Formats: sequence, structure tokens, C-alpha cells
Amino acid sequence: MSLANTARPNDGHVEKAITFFYYKNLPRAFAFYNEILGFPLEVDQGWSKVLRIAQSAYVGLVDETRGMHQTHPIKPVQLCIRVPDVDAWHAYLAAKQAPSLTQPRDSAGLGIRAFVFEDPEGYQIEVQSVLR
Repeated sequence: MSLANTARPNDGHVEKAITFFYYKNLPRAFAFYNEILGFPLEVDQGWSKVLRIAQSAYVGLVDETRGMHQTHPIKPVQLCIRVPDVDAWHAYLAAKQAPSLTQPRDSAGLGIRAFVFEDPEGYQIEVQSVLR
């Protein structure tokens, strides 16, 4: 059966995108994303919390003892957030002493200015702006 000519349901409309990360210490992760990054809580299932990053983009924080996966010391995933002013975000996160915070750098090849830091259990977060 060929799927090449099959249309996606609902004209391809997707309501939300949620990326789930798994934690040993969910309350600490939740406090970081909610209080430090300022992402509002959208869904609270107790052992799983979904926070809104942008209009239709979400991050889900899951207690590893209840979720589908376990934590791992190697985090081969990065959450990237595009903002209007990367330097303002860097100053804000520096004042909050974000772990492993790097200096903002320009990448002409990618057309961005960006920096990275880590959440409480080592997931890397990149904050970037378009170079102007």
C-alpha cells in the first residue's frame, strides 16, 4: 500500500506539540521550568506536568517512576527556544544562576545568536534569536 498520495487527517492540522522529559526529581524540574523560565502550567496530572512554552509548543515533565521511560545520565536531546532578544534572556538567566550557562555567540552560517544552559537534571536548553 502506497502512502505517498494519502492526505493527512484534518488537512494536516496539529493542535499542539509536546516534548516529554523524564526526571528523578519532578518537583525540582517543575520549579525550574515554571518559576525560573516562567512557563505556565497547562496540565497537571501529578506525576506528569505539561507547561506551555509558546502558543502551541509545550514541554512535559514526567516522574520517571510513572512514565514510559527512565532517566539516563546522557541526555541526547536539546530543547531550543527562539526569542526576540537573546541577550536579554542571557542576562536574566545569568542573574538566576542557570547551570552551565555559556556566553551568547553569533553563528553567521545558521543566522542565529545563541547560548545554552542546563536544567536541574542535565537536559540542555538553547536560547536563540535571529541575527539581524
